[in-house]
Amino acid sequence: MRAYERFLKYARIGTPSSDETGTTPSTPCQWDLANVLVEELKELGLENPSVDENCIVTAWLPATPGYENAPAIGFLAHMDTAPAFPGAKVTPVLHPDYDGGDVVLPREGRVIRREDFPFLKDLAGKTLITADGSSLLGADDKAGVAEIMTLCQRLVGEKLPHGRICVAFTPDEEIGQGPDHFNVDAFGAKYAYTVDGGAAGSIEYENFNAASAVITITGVSVHPGTAKGIMENALLIAQEVNAALPPEQIPGRTEGYEGFFHLDGLKGTAAYAQMGYIIRDHDRARFEERKALLTAACDRAAAAHPTAKVELELRDSYYNMKEKLTGCMHLVENAKKASRMAGVEPSVEPIRGGTDGARLSYVGLPCPNLGTGGYNFHGPMECIAAEDMDTVTEILLNIVGLYSEA
Repeated sequence: MRAYERFLKYARIGTPSSDETGTTPSTPCQWDLANVLVEELKELGLENPSVDENCIVTAWLPATPGYENAPAIGFLAHMDTAPAFPGAKVTPVLHPDYDGGDVVLPREGRVIRREDFPFLKDLAGKTLITADGSSLLGADDKAGVAEIMTLCQRLVGEKLPHGRICVAFTPDEEIGQGPDHFNVDAFGAKYAYTVDGGAAGSIEYENFNAASAVITITGVSVHPGTAKGIMENALLIAQEVNAALPPEQIPGRTEGYEGFFHLDGLKGTAAYAQMGYIIRDHDRARFEERKALLTAACDRAAAAHPTAKVELELRDSYYNMKEKLTGCMHLVENAKKASRMAGVEPSVEPIRGGTDGARLSYVGLPCPNLGTGGYNFHGPMECIAAEDMDTVTEILLNIVGLYSEA
């Protein structure tokens, strides 16, 4: 079975996570895919396939005879899809022998335009996979799940030599909680890769330092006809806080290594308002400066409106994995070599986001990120080519082979 065939099956199992439930996993639908994966791992003959109480799926392949001294390598992907766009009912659509032009999706009048997405020309002649326009596709990260499963199928079926191979599929990566309950020691790998990136051959070992912030503003609400000198409008105070941040340092105006403040939620009334931010920067010192700047903006707003209340809850999410990978750059070099062996020139770029691997690198499992072959994640324009998924599977096989030679 090719990776894309597995992916089509997984994509139809809706698994959007949610940052509003406070449960683990955050949505019960993630159990549906977890249970399917456990059964498939059993069928493939991996050892101890199981899903734990936190919806983390794990299994392993013992080293083939004579390769017991090769380093144990892990491969991870996440089962959930982003909650920002509908993903509970996904209908994948195949576009065989794609011509490289605009892609008209069957529903909602949406079109993936080559003018907007120049990479489309490079997919010409391949079997393009999209959703139908009413949902995201879920290649982030069910493509990674499918490629790892196909890696296991190939290793078992073709009796390829390898050291110990550990696999894991986690919930809730999209809300930053994937590794919350991950047991690195029990996983058993010395090194690992997440398969959760973009184009085939992409390699990422630098990511944002990340924090989330919730600002709660309690105003003073009275009748507007008698409000002079009394009313403190919570929504206006929220505007003051946002206006105190650099207007050019937002996602829509930054790229590469440039960090940002992202206001991703604002709700409320004159009496009560709540703002949600995410804060990102590749540089740790600038990251700390950004948190200090937001704190100062809240403090100034509180001082300017003493009868109101401005409360800031600031929480670090993950840090730049580069700090933990500097002594393990063989992971990156072997990924480059494995890509070239598969006929793809590797592309090493910083992630303007994060992965489970970023947090796992900080708890003892060095874990750079590899591309899945997908594009335009988290929305209806998401797409991936079946042939690129084959290429990613070859890259994973090549990585296993390179570490088997160690």
